[in-house]
Amino acid sequence: MVAARLGAPVTAMDDLLNDFLAETSEILAEAGGALVAWEADPADRERLDAIFRFVHTIKGSSGFLSLPRVTALAHAAEDALDQVRRGQRQADAALVTAVLGIVDRLSDLCAALGTQGSEPAGDDSAVIAALASTGSAPVAPAESAAEPARSDAEADDLSVDLQAWRSIRVPLPLLDSVMTGVTDIVLARNEFSRMLRESGADASLVASFDRLSDSIAAMRQSVSHMRMQRIDKLFAPLPRIVRDLAQDLGKKVEFSATGGEVELDREMMENIRDPLIHIVRNALDHGIEPLDQRVAAGKSVTATLSVSARQSGNQIEIEVRDDGRGLSPDALAAKAIASRILTAAEARALSPKDKLELIFRPGFSTAAKVTSVSGRGVGMDIVKANLERIGGIVELRNEEGRGLAIVLRVPMTLTIISGLMVRAAAQYFAIPRGAVREILLENSDSVRIDRVGGGELVTVRGEQFPLLRLETILDCDVDESDDADERAIVIVRPGQGLSYAISVAAIHDHEELVIKPAAPPIMATGLYAGTTLPDNGRPVLLLDVQGVMAAAAIDASESGRAAAGAGEAEDAAASVRDAAQLLLFRDIDQRLRGVRLSVIERVEEVPVLALFESAGQVRAQIGEQIFPVHADRLPDTQGTVKLLRLHDGRAVLCYPIDAVIDIVRLPDAVQPAATPGLIAGVVLVGGEPVEVIDPFWLMERYAPVAASLVETRQPLCTLAGDQDGWGDNFLAPLLRQAGYRVAGSDEAGGERPDVMLCLADDPAQCGVAGDDVPMIRLRASLEAAASDEESVYRYDRQALLEALRRRVGGGRAA
Repeated sequence: MVAARLGAPVTAMDDLLNDFLAETSEILAEAGGALVAWEADPADRERLDAIFRFVHTIKGSSGFLSLPRVTALAHAAEDALDQVRRGQRQADAALVTAVLGIVDRLSDLCAALGTQGSEPAGDDSAVIAALASTGSAPVAPAESAAEPARSDAEADDLSVDLQAWRSIRVPLPLLDSVMTGVTDIVLARNEFSRMLRESGADASLVASFDRLSDSIAAMRQSVSHMRMQRIDKLFAPLPRIVRDLAQDLGKKVEFSATGGEVELDREMMENIRDPLIHIVRNALDHGIEPLDQRVAAGKSVTATLSVSARQSGNQIEIEVRDDGRGLSPDALAAKAIASRILTAAEARALSPKDKLELIFRPGFSTAAKVTSVSGRGVGMDIVKANLERIGGIVELRNEEGRGLAIVLRVPMTLTIISGLMVRAAAQYFAIPRGAVREILLENSDSVRIDRVGGGELVTVRGEQFPLLRLETILDCDVDESDDADERAIVIVRPGQGLSYAISVAAIHDHEELVIKPAAPPIMATGLYAGTTLPDNGRPVLLLDVQGVMAAAAIDASESGRAAAGAGEAEDAAASVRDAAQLLLFRDIDQRLRGVRLSVIERVEEVPVLALFESAGQVRAQIGEQIFPVHADRLPDTQGTVKLLRLHDGRAVLCYPIDAVIDIVRLPDAVQPAATPGLIAGVVLVGGEPVEVIDPFWLMERYAPVAASLVETRQPLCTLAGDQDGWGDNFLAPLLRQAGYRVAGSDEAGGERPDVMLCLADDPAQCGVAGDDVPMIRLRASLEAAASDEESVYRYDRQALLEALRRRVGGGRAA
């Protein structure tokens, strides 16, 4: 309005409105997820303050642009939230639903503003009245008409929040145009670099070109960062979607999202937004069973649905996992026959994996009837097609009766990465530079290659890696014209996976590569992450370093079957399936050892700080779970440690190792150990003795500990006599970090507490704990605590935790 009075042009107001809409859409997306999270934990004051500042920002911006409907809606939500902050109103599901109604109406108004350029006429009194009627305290007229007085601290919080939103907004077409220009500059730079190498230019010209090249690289990196966004923006609407749909379907669902810090190209994010939402809705509608079916299956009535993201080389993996019914391959085949998608004879010829892939057939649906959520058969085939169009793939990880995980693997960016050009079978390929650990010549003195268990193992300065020859992976013959002296080994590390080595005919050069998706049939092989155009103008394929490692095992089995006759191949395949597999690894004491692969749940690399000692036992916190670790003491190193997770079907035990070496067939001849213990016996693998771990002995020793960590609930501590809030503000966070649940003396909900902590000077103010509930008094002075054996000085952390362990047990080391 100020700009309008000064005669500002209409375009200036248009720019302000566009900025307001872009900012508000981001705020509303975050507010929806924050409201759902706050509903689960109404005591989270920090989240409540964040939601309050969200609506306050919208109200302030809309008031400047003279948008009365938006201002009134935001003001009503702000008043209701402020009453909760001041303790004048209770936070409950009805209040959250009403505020979400405000968020929905604001989203509708912003959509109309974006298309019409002005606020549409309408009446929002019903939405605002619904918000006012949910609280126990009515909204006073004076508060509705004016801004409530705020403390200096609150004003500072709002000022900081508004500063955080300051930014320069660039139209997306302009950003795309800049990126296209940078791409052309990089290609021209690559071509000029090749011309300089071929012409033998003088040193001064090369030096000038190097300075130009560095500037282009810096510009490319800056523009690439402009295109990247944290993936939590993609996850932001999911909590609201899960909450609303679960309520509509009458299901109880606990939703979690992790990996929000991972960054993804904006264009990629827009392309996978709809497929991700579709998969989440499918999981709720089809995957998660109704309550009665979950109870009959022995499952918790509250289902779990999680979305996670992680970076793996030049790709991003997004996993949607539920603990529902999973997929039945036979049921899918029967449905396909009934839908006339394939015949009964065709269905019988399908493998279980192929039957699972039927859900990607056009027109296929598992729904028994058409609903507003799903059932029209236009779902997963569209999801797969959209991902393949941008160079991504969809993977199914199914556990029938226990749940389903759908993994989306997409390129991190469609722009430019640093790559290493290599040659194999007279063709050029690119490897992401970020995945390359080391490059060596194959005939180097520091390299030794041995054949182990039908494969090859390369040893570099005492460190061993599985060796994969690129020609073998690609099923190509070695080019006879290649110079054996140029053959090189590239040691790569695919994301969080294990390092391995790729043997190539020659190393070409490092280049900045413009990456684009390859054709869907090429991407479906799993070997490639895209295609690129290097300085010589010939298109080359970018290798997916994780896909290459996975394909090595596939190619080995395929070549084994091809070498034998049809009947012999089937027998050989059965023999391989029946043979025990041995995971070879280097122990932390550098001994070469092995353990049956079938008892390994996974190999996990965790920070050393995730390991702690409690009650004389080393344990590891991985995510939200705690597992025992076979170790006498904590590691004295920094960084990370690799853990073998041994699983017996009920409990998990972690075994620390230095490095994984290979997976081989367990030899038939085993020399047993003289006495039962960690080592069951010794075998020869590749001419070297290997100690075989006895998993029975390990699990026998740790099973009680492992089972207790998996099954034991967190002890409940109640705080009594907390008159000044010290317990909530100081003590409760410490107790939760140590593994205890915390509630006020009147907030336990009828559950018997495991211990009561009395914070009042007079124990009579704490009430009676009960004959079977121990009580610990926390005293405000050292003298008072020392005078009573049942008391602890409230700032003596170790004494408090030790007293809890003596009286309760559970928890973990703080």
